[in-house]
Amino acid sequence: MSDEEEYYEEDENQDDGGGDDGYEYEQDDNNGGGYDGQYDQNQGYDQQNYGDYGDQYGGQQQDYGNQPQNYGDQYGGGYNQEYQQGDYQGGYDDANQYEEPEEEEEEEDEVEPEPEEHPEYEQSEEEEEEDDGYTQVEAHTNQASDGTEGGNNESHGLGSMIKGAMDGFGGGGFDGVVGQIGSLISQGGGGGGGLTNVFSSGGMESIVGNLISSASHQFFGINPATGAIIGAIAGNIIFQMGGQNNSLSSIGKVVLDNIISGKFKRDIHPFTPGGTVPGLGFQQQFQTINFQQERQRCLDQRILFEDPQFPANDSSLYYKTRPDEPIVWKRPGEIYENPQLIVGEKSRFDVKQGALGDCWLLAAVANLTLRDELFYRVVPPDQSFTENYAGIFHFQFWRYGQWVDVVIDDRLPTVDGRLCYMRSQENNEFWSALLEKAYAKLYGGYENLDGGTTAEALEDFTGGLTEFFDLEKADKATTLAMLVRGMQMGSLFGCSIDADENVKEAQLTNGLVRGHAYSITAIQTVNTYGGQIPLLRIRNPWGNSKEWNGPWSDGSGEWNQVDPHQKEQMGVQFAKDGEFWMSFDDFMTNFTQMECCNLSADVMNEISEMTGVEVHDKQQHQWVEKQEDGEWNSRQGTAGGCQNNETYCQNPQYGTTFQVPYDSIEQDGKCTVIVAVLQKYRRELRSKNLDNLPIGFSVYRIEGGGALTDTSGKKPVARTRVFINMREVTVRFRVPPGQYIVVPCTFDAYDDASFLLRVFSNAEFQTSRLR
Repeated sequence: MSDEEEYYEEDENQDDGGGDDGYEYEQDDNNGGGYDGQYDQNQGYDQQNYGDYGDQYGGQQQDYGNQPQNYGDQYGGGYNQEYQQGDYQGGYDDANQYEEPEEEEEEEDEVEPEPEEHPEYEQSEEEEEEDDGYTQVEAHTNQASDGTEGGNNESHGLGSMIKGAMDGFGGGGFDGVVGQIGSLISQGGGGGGGLTNVFSSGGMESIVGNLISSASHQFFGINPATGAIIGAIAGNIIFQMGGQNNSLSSIGKVVLDNIISGKFKRDIHPFTPGGTVPGLGFQQQFQTINFQQERQRCLDQRILFEDPQFPANDSSLYYKTRPDEPIVWKRPGEIYENPQLIVGEKSRFDVKQGALGDCWLLAAVANLTLRDELFYRVVPPDQSFTENYAGIFHFQFWRYGQWVDVVIDDRLPTVDGRLCYMRSQENNEFWSALLEKAYAKLYGGYENLDGGTTAEALEDFTGGLTEFFDLEKADKATTLAMLVRGMQMGSLFGCSIDADENVKEAQLTNGLVRGHAYSITAIQTVNTYGGQIPLLRIRNPWGNSKEWNGPWSDGSGEWNQVDPHQKEQMGVQFAKDGEFWMSFDDFMTNFTQMECCNLSADVMNEISEMTGVEVHDKQQHQWVEKQEDGEWNSRQGTAGGCQNNETYCQNPQYGTTFQVPYDSIEQDGKCTVIVAVLQKYRRELRSKNLDNLPIGFSVYRIEGGGALTDTSGKKPVARTRVFINMREVTVRFRVPPGQYIVVPCTFDAYDDASFLLRVFSNAEFQTSRLR
């Protein structure tokens, strides 16, 4: 047990009669990415949320204990401190011992150092009831729920997953929509014409055929039936390493054809190791590597590529903790006969964790495999163990505001001839092991991947902005409105059920599986005898018979109430394919977590150009995104700390001016805004003791365009509820059009760090650096 003491410091901007209540800093000396809850192989971190999403200044507050990844045992919370307004107190929690799991292949995660929280002032009931025109929903992007299995994703790629549109909920503004949705939830009626799924599941093959047949080729082409590259050099024969061609999906063939033909070229930057950190300068040791040029050089010289930036030695494995067993680096052809990068649709979804504590990465990979349009942006299909093989591969990730191409060789760590880190279910499939290696290179080494959050990897895979929500604490009407609006704007949704700490992915009697990642692929209202019911289409990535068996499941009696024409329009099929429908009410009752990855217009437009799939409703407005690079630099006087410090206004400040939103739902004149502050280069420079700092931000309404010089008497319209040492903190809120200032800051003054500020909105807006 730990004894707590607190520092209290008066917050002069309090107007709720709360007395001594200021910014609070809650610390666990294990800082990093942790959650209050069981951190295990399957579930990762559980997130504690406080407040309903519809409450003013409501949101989520995570309490972060220090619990190990295991199969039932827990141990205490480590060293805890709390800084509030005046006292200090510290103590240690004694750790209980826990047993290793019996399965040798399922290694335990090292618990990521726990994040520090710095709660700000609590509002009184009077302040919460005040109607000042501002509403806030907060979601920290920091959950690592784990889902490790996958399934067939034939024609239901990203397009069908997010192509839900709302047609007929009527006007009346956001609050009116919430009210009407509330009536749908409570009595099954009261809506309009339904949530229309406008993406036809039957049109994919024609799209693929047209793109392949119309593409113009110069020296290369692809076989539209097999996806094989015509005219490629048989690298597997040259180097006698075995190998088989990739098994690509229809969308994978489109992407490959566009790459080979030159029809589509991504705005991609060669990866440069290191980064700029105040006080340390730019940490870089190597020049960039161009994948195409380097592969051609190796083929010309008949040599297998060896990566000078990420060598096959201990420096790439660890900086602190040596692996327990000796590591031998081997190429896939030396591990298994006839390796393949991608074996096939079904097997691709089944990925296993190895000795690293990176189940957070595994959960994001599981989500990535559900969406071909995203998968083939990260895993380019222009590489294999046969065509032009030279021991060189590349993977593409979003890194702090831009996409980078990470080039690696295919030498992988093994123990006793077997892969010791991430691997696929099929022994001869290697995309997952190579992706993990490229990701390890991105962040400076395999050990740097120990501990993290699913949100980090999802954003690195998509370039989106991810939010997580605890459905057990969520307001139903607000959640449904968010689902509807998000799908219209191209957001990606997933869901899961908290894992049973004693059972791995236990199937419930209703057919759902605990600790397993599902995707939400459509939303639709149906006319029934009792009124209109909102339904969700959900997909189990296993693509098998493990489906929901309750109301509105395949073949259930509820479907007899629905007009056959509407069922046909919805694409309802009763098959053991992992896809099923369920009512929104049952969804809220049975699922416990939901994730939302918001994609900007630039990302969605690139996906469309690259794959031929439209990923949002073109009749609806897309997210507008702006981003700004910045830094807290004590030498330059821009590291002012939180509002507890007199130097607070020395922090960087960014002006934003929001116009009147013009989308079809939120007609109350308010703008939906998501603000995120992400600290850069901390994971990759862990060896230099650059742990995540506790960070946060506040948003103020202003008149005029100048920077803040004094916040006395100014109440923020939105803010992070706590300062926390996560890579990124995020808040969703709604405000009237006008001028605002965003002030990102660390909790302590004079802490140095680089950061990226991102703002998403449904309204046009401009940003500028004011200080």
